[in-house]
Amino acid sequence: MKSSQAAVDVCSYSGVTTIKQEITSSDSKEIYLENAGCIIKSQVSLSGSTSYRVGGPAEWYVAPRNVEALQASVNYAKEHELPVTVLGAGSNLLVSDRGIPGLVIATRHLRHSHFDPETGRVTLAAGESIPSLAWQAAELGWEGLEWAVGIPGTVGGAVVMNAGAHNSCIADILVSAQVLSPDGTLLTLTRDQLNYSYRTSMLQGSDRIVTQATFQLQPGADPAQVIAITKQHKQHRLSTQPYHLPSCGSVFRNPKPYAAGWLIEQTGLKGYQIGKAQVAQRHANFIVNCGGASAWDIFNLIRHVQYQVQENWSILLEPEVKMIGEFSLAC
Repeated sequence: MKSSQAAVDVCSYSGVTTIKQEITSSDSKEIYLENAGCIIKSQVSLSGSTSYRVGGPAEWYVAPRNVEALQASVNYAKEHELPVTVLGAGSNLLVSDRGIPGLVIATRHLRHSHFDPETGRVTLAAGESIPSLAWQAAELGWEGLEWAVGIPGTVGGAVVMNAGAHNSCIADILVSAQVLSPDGTLLTLTRDQLNYSYRTSMLQGSDRIVTQATFQLQPGADPAQVIAITKQHKQHRLSTQPYHLPSCGSVFRNPKPYAAGWLIEQTGLKGYQIGKAQVAQRHANFIVNCGGASAWDIFNLIRHVQYQVQENWSILLEPEVKMIGEFSLAC
């Protein structure tokens, strides 16, 4: 049972005043940010929040539903000197079996969208799904996102890592992104200010959090044609990539002029397995969870692939997947 209130205090952050109630039980703790309408919970398992279906608990976890709640959550972390980890759809992430210290902020519940037919611009909150957005645009006859239908992530994550497929990427269509700075201010950054390059931006590794983004699309096309092209891209992904098993998508960046999957396949690693983690038979740049894999299995397999490719090709593959938590010792 939950015990009675243990503490109440007031914190003020960027114009937001929040009542904080701390409630504890024998094995968990909850902090209710009353005016922000969200609860910070302790020891929340993250395995169900990542596409790999692995990972230990978040020391603290919160899922704000608006910018004000996001601000209050960041303020709580700042006051208590907790490191912050932002989690979107968890589709490009490998979380350690030991979990993540500090506060994990899940942005998947930040949802709103606005399509402006006069300008062809669409503004979306960070938690909006990229595949859902691609289908919405197609049904309206708006071109520019057909390529993104197979990317299993959110707007926030796609903006940060410059997600891409089929020779297109977020940088091609981004107008601007709104970010929350550590001091609580909201700042709008243009595409040029984000310093985009292949699968990265200046936001990667920074302490700014994407809250929304605006994309430039081309309205006025025949919806049937845009839907047909979108379906082709989706079918191509399904036929060439192992979506039937948990994965993070592509594990390694492509070291031009080579494709990472080709290098891994030529090294003879298709099907190679450590524990329940396997280099996918269908696409060698995927590592899949065959059922019951640990994050440590996947991590060791990533390192093994890197070592073997470097031995054979003198190329060190750079991971595209973001690894969070402790992997230096066996878990």
